[in-house]
Amino acid sequence: MFRFANIEMLWWLIAVPVFVIGYVVSTKRKQRQLQEFGDKELMAQLMPDASKSRPIWKFCLMLVALVLLIVAAARPQFGQKENTVKRQGIEVMVALDISNSMLAEDVAPNRLDRAKQMLSKMIDNMVDDKVGLVVFAGEAFTQLPITCDYVSAKMFLNTITPNLIQTQGTAIGTALQTAISSFGSLESEAGRAIVLITDGENHEDDAIAAAKQAHELGMQVFVIGIGKPEGAPIPKPGTNDYFKDRSGQVVVSKLNEEMCQQIAEAGSGVYVRCDNTNTAMRALQQELDRIATTELETTVYADYNEQYQSFALIALLLLMIEFFIMSRQNHRLTRMDLFKENPHT
Repeated sequence: MFRFANIEMLWWLIAVPVFVIGYVVSTKRKQRQLQEFGDKELMAQLMPDASKSRPIWKFCLMLVALVLLIVAAARPQFGQKENTVKRQGIEVMVALDISNSMLAEDVAPNRLDRAKQMLSKMIDNMVDDKVGLVVFAGEAFTQLPITCDYVSAKMFLNTITPNLIQTQGTAIGTALQTAISSFGSLESEAGRAIVLITDGENHEDDAIAAAKQAHELGMQVFVIGIGKPEGAPIPKPGTNDYFKDRSGQVVVSKLNEEMCQQIAEAGSGVYVRCDNTNTAMRALQQELDRIATTELETTVYADYNEQYQSFALIALLLLMIEFFIMSRQNHRLTRMDLFKENPHT
């Protein structure tokens, strides 16, 4: 496959016909001036060294060199080469609770935004690790398949809101099952971890059994409990009101630390409460650093071979030839007859 990496540079080729027209006009003007100055044959006798063809050849060489330099600047690329990139690190699947209870403001600015801030810092600390993202409420789905593309990971992270899942609830067990399956192949030498971020209000399934399954498959489950045990009301987005139950009472969402600790213990991980400090982030990073790293993948990617060097070298050669071609005739060279027969032979 052939392409130009800087194809916009080819717009400079528009200058080529402009130079040609300018050269033709300039040549015609000089010819008219000579005709006005005197007789054509007489002028030829007065300028015996003048050459009609050499200036044309010099101009053509410079013009071709200019075209080649423009093409070189456009970086022509042809063919492909393969590079092998080996990465070492761990694989981390994040299961993020995005239920309405995560809008509670017992941590600033609210539980969900605080969790996103912490995850953003975690991704910033990654080098050769892989990260994926599962979001859940009453159901769970993979928001970002596991990847080394940290830019995409942070982009997806910024788009997360509770509106992504209409079914409300906190299905932690389903989220853990989804995270397990999102790793892809269950056989891997890489250290694997699931980071569960939730307020622990599990109302749907058996989260402890799911954590045990993850541990049996060689994964550690770290739980970040976000919120406060005394709880806080849940604001309704776009209003000044709070969520209320069927009896009209304001719903207070409380951090269920006991549930979070049980999930972490079942998953052979640790539990950390996230507050308005960076304590939870530091503790999580220390635990992730303890996980053994291994070669995650060998990525073979195709790249294009640069071809601009050939065009630049040819252009340089043409310019050198143009430099040594004189505009006037060289009588020493014209008197040399390299093919004249030697009369003594």
